Amino acid sequence: MTTTSGETGHKKQSQEKQSMWLVIGASSLGTIFEWFDFYIFGTLAAIMGTQFFEVEGINPTTSFIFALLALAAGFVVRPFGAMVFGGMGDKIGRKHTFLVTMVIMGLSTFLVGVLPNYATIGIAAPIILIGLRLVQGLAMGGEYGGAATYVAEHSPDNKRGQMTAWIQTTATLGLLLALVAIGVTQHYVSPEDFKAWGWRLPFLFSIVLLLVSIWIRMKLNESPVFQAMKDEGRTSKSPLREAFLEWRNLKIVLIALFGLVAGQGVVWYTGQFYALFFLQKMLHVDLSTSYWLIGGALAIGTPFFIFFGWLSDRIGRKPIILAGLVLAAAGYFPLFGALTGAVSPALEQAQKASPVVVVADQAACAVQFDPVGKAKFLQSCDIAKSYLAKGGFSYSNEAAPAGAVASVRIGQTVIPSFEGKNLTGAALKTAQADFVKQVGGALKAAGYPTKADNATIDYPKTLGILTLLVLLVTMVYAPMAAALVEMFPARIRYSAMSLPYHFGNGWFGGLLPFITFTIVAATGGIYDGLWYPVGIAAFTVVIGLLFVKDNRHLDFNR
Repeated sequence: MTTTSGETGHKKQSQEKQSMWLVIGASSLGTIFEWFDFYIFGTLAAIMGTQFFEVEGINPTTSFIFALLALAAGFVVRPFGAMVFGGMGDKIGRKHTFLVTMVIMGLSTFLVGVLPNYATIGIAAPIILIGLRLVQGLAMGGEYGGAATYVAEHSPDNKRGQMTAWIQTTATLGLLLALVAIGVTQHYVSPEDFKAWGWRLPFLFSIVLLLVSIWIRMKLNESPVFQAMKDEGRTSKSPLREAFLEWRNLKIVLIALFGLVAGQGVVWYTGQFYALFFLQKMLHVDLSTSYWLIGGALAIGTPFFIFFGWLSDRIGRKPIILAGLVLAAAGYFPLFGALTGAVSPALEQAQKASPVVVVADQAACAVQFDPVGKAKFLQSCDIAKSYLAKGGFSYSNEAAPAGAVASVRIGQTVIPSFEGKNLTGAALKTAQADFVKQVGGALKAAGYPTKADNATIDYPKTLGILTLLVLLVTMVYAPMAAALVEMFPARIRYSAMSLPYHFGNGWFGGLLPFITFTIVAATGGIYDGLWYPVGIAAFTVVIGLLFVKDNRHLDFNR
């Protein structure tokens, strides 16, 4: 039996296609599981706050902020993981390095699932938890750059954006997988049991994903670009020094960070994490409903990662990324305003008909942020604002004469606060209880809901708004891997592209929930936190327009 040259060529092309899809599939699945591990904690931030940070003397708002700080700890160390593992990846290879990061991530996540809470082992619990988050962050710092570089170095030049876009889906799919795992667990476990111990099950499930990931990635060979460099003796002996201490490369790292990734980072976390927290903390949607709403938006929006990756191969990475940033900066305030109306029409109506105003001597008001949970807000202004901030009620401020006792105005109803500095014990508790009763009664009379009513949620509109937020994420994120790997030479690519990526996403993006909720606590406006992503996105557009170049047609093996 003979084989024609055409048949041989077709068979070879088919084998190459299968090989490429094995590369994409193995790299993407492993990275999905790592993101799943990393984001379970963020998705369960409210519960993690009660399990590890809600102790006597610390209010629920502060314990939630503590949980966000623990979440942020994993993001803060990601750039350091990028340097450690990026250097390894440029010296010993892409494949072996992201096998190591995956094992570290999986084991750390499993240990969170078996970690005793504060009630069991006291202060050791949050300390160990933060330590595990730091280890997770180090591992994630090495994972993404390896997977993106590995896929890019297998991709045809004219399909690099489309092929690496599969890696870009992994962060969102990892979050979606986390939401599904939590949602399924909640379906089979009562709310009381879920808060007590059921939250541990998704963490424990990660050990299964770890074993599957190792098995899949063991099938991979080394990147052809790295293997060629190694065979020819062209690998860098000191990739970190070459990437970050030589100005010609450091300059490109800084352009990548401030002209692309910083804005992308805040858009990613606003469109997914902040939207989830906004539903839960500001609009008081129950956990299960908020997870399924965000999960639905992620499921609808995820295919657009591939579309925008494909489009970037035709018109360039820069136009798509910067267009997404412009749309985000212009659209966040109206989109989140519309989200309030769709989710809680009663809240929107109450805010319009009976706005809440704190009338006080502003010089006598403290910032409503308590980083250690021990601050005593005893001045009349602070007492009023503390109650409103704790309940997630949006309010504005109005100046009163110096020395005046603060009051809360809800529509036309005015409730005076009280000075608690000279009150102690039972007298202070009685005064606080009376004030809370009066303000709470006035808020209820004005139509302010204490939680969202699932029966009045406009689900199609809510899902549409959340999907638009995800689509902005796909625009700025889908072309990012291709844009970054094309900016740097192969010998330092893993290190050089990983650092700006993890600074932009780990610091500018990862700190977003903490920063935005701190702004809200300080000002009283539930939308004021959006100024942070809007400002960073706008700044990134300016830098990107001025300094980012189209590198699609440069020699990728240089």
